[in-house]
Parts: sequence; structure tokens; C-alpha cells
Amino acid sequence: MPQDDILLECEEQMEKAAAHVLHEMRALRTGRASPALVEHLSVEYYGSMTNLKSIAIISVPEAAQLLIKPFQPQDIKAIERAINDSKLGLSPHSDGKTIRLNLPPMSQQRRQQMAGQCKDMGEHAKISIRGARRDANKAAEQDEKAGGMTEDELKSCKESINELTKTYEHKVESSVTSKQAEIMDV
Repeated sequence: MPQDDILLECEEQMEKAAAHVLHEMRALRTGRASPALVEHLSVEYYGSMTNLKSIAIISVPEAAQLLIKPFQPQDIKAIERAINDSKLGLSPHSDGKTIRLNLPPMSQQRRQQMAGQCKDMGEHAKISIRGARRDANKAAEQDEKAGGMTEDELKSCKESINELTKTYEHKVESSVTSKQAEIMDV
């Protein structure tokens, strides 16, 4: 496998890990309501599990409130069940057509827990990035053994892989730091 292909594949894997952690952190609650808090919830919809955002409109009428309006009113009970079964700690209030979720203010202890969760997500992303580095180094070494590249090219390839690793680890770290600051902002 040529050096460019190895680097491209490595960068793709690292980008996926960084994008995944950003997506996961969107679901962490900050001081304001966000549709990302509930859009990933799985709701039983005609016998199969479906994301909430696929069967309802989620809006934010107030800073501490979410409004969920199902496309079909008979889905309200299933949506309420999914919210109650989730670990969000929110109580749905239904009027028969819509569901309101009032978000209580977060305590300092809860903010610290959320910041810790954010840090854990970042560490998992870094582990994935390092795994991509390991796989790319292994592919480069195999290519060198097979005669596809010289020792100097192997060394250059490994340096490029390490630079990619540092870049993506820094990207994840800065994302985690900014999310933690957003969570801790009172």
C-alpha cells in the first residue's frame, strides 16, 4: 500500500473519531435546552426502534424547555416511555398533542459530573486515534517488508502519522475543553 494511501486511511479514521466525540458531546446538557439532548433517543415505532427526530419535531420555545410535537399524535405514549426510560432525568408533560420537557437548573455537582463525562468521551476518542496510528504504522511496516517502500520512506511515513496523531489529539482536547467550559458556565 503506497504511503499516501496509508496516510489517507489513517487520517480518515482519526477524523471519524474526532467527529464522533463532537456528536456525542452535543447530547451533553449545558445550561440551555438543545434538541440534541433528546433527538438520539430510540422510540418504539411500529415494532422497530426509531430515533425521536425521525418521528417528531423538536423545538426550543424557551431557554430551559423543549417542545416535542410528534407527526402522529398516537406516538405520544411511546415517546413519553422512551424519555422516562432514558437516563436524562427529565419528566415529560403531555397535553395530548405535544410533550414539554422542563429542564431544571443544574447543580454545581451535576455540572462537574457532566464535565467528567465530557473528559471521558475525549479520552475514548484519543484511544481511537491512537489505534488508527497503530494500524497505520503496522501497514507501513508491512509495506516496507514487502519492498513497497525504503527505510527512509518508512521513517518519513511514521513521522507523518505521528504529526496526524498530534493534530487530531489536539483537536479533540480543544473540543473537550470548550465543552467543559460551556457546561461549567453558570
